[in-house]
Formats: sequence, C-alpha cells, structure tokens
Amino acid sequence: MIKIYRKTETIKAEQFDEAKWQSIYNDSHNPEEWDIEAQKFGIDHYHGYFIIPTYEGDMRIHDGDWIATGVNGEHWPISDDVFRKTYAELPVIPKGVAWWIELTKQAGKSLGDMFVDYTPEQLTDADEDMISDWVGDNKNQTILANTLARAWLDGYQVEAQHDTRTD
Repeated sequence: MIKIYRKTETIKAEQFDEAKWQSIYNDSHNPEEWDIEAQKFGIDHYHGYFIIPTYEGDMRIHDGDWIATGVNGEHWPISDDVFRKTYAELPVIPKGVAWWIELTKQAGKSLGDMFVDYTPEQLTDADEDMISDWVGDNKNQTILANTLARAWLDGYQVEAQHDTRTD
C-alpha cells in the first residue's frame, strides 16, 4: 500500500547565479580565496562549469538552480522547477509573535489556545495589541491566522528589526 509523506526538516537554500560565481572564480587571483568562498556551498569549478560534490557523487549545477544545505551541512543542487514545487519559505513573523508561540508551547498549550482567550500574564499591553492584530478582527485576520498556524507547525523566521533611531 502506498502511503503519503511530507518532508519534515527545514533546509537553507540560495538560488545559484552562474554569472556571479563565474565572476568570483575569475576575479579570484588567489586559489585559496576561491576555495574559502566556494566551500561555503561546496561549489567546485570544473571544465568551464560548476559542480557540487554530493553524497551521490559530483553534480553539475545550472544557472537558476538552488543550492540546498541540509541539516548536517551537506549541499546538493535542486532545479528551480522542482524546488518551487517542493519547498516553501518559512513565514516571517514579528519577534513578539515568535515569543508568544514559544511561550504558549512551553506552557503546554495548543495552537488552538492561541486563537481563544489564552493570554499569558507575561504579555505587556503592547504585546497584546500586536498579537490581537494577528488573530483579532481585521481584514487580514485569515491571512495572519494562517501564517501563525504555519509558523507554529513548520517553524518561522523572525522579522528583521528596523532601527528607527537617528544619530
């Protein structure tokens, strides 16, 4: 009987830009400099094209492919069409929402508790206002609630904090 599976680990990936890497390779007058940059992704230059050594052997990488980095630091190329069908970027959420997710999980509460009247005592009024924007009555409620659920289930990236101070 065939069963259906989903991938459970997250990966890091960067889209391969062959012109950029060709420039790095050509501009690197020091082989050690090239090795340091290329080893970040396991890239090697060979006979006019780039390869990545993988567990399955050397694989050629083409412009627009994605270089994936697995949980053990291993690298492999993925064609753009397969990558887009297989992977979705983790949602980006505010730091306060990330904190709220972790606090709720640590308290042994469920995802559903986040959508009802569960309000930890540690939340400030500002935190509560920000969180209510994510699950309260507003026109983006469904989008934000879906994003919150995906963040809870799959993981998330924390939104970059913008420094509004001026020197």
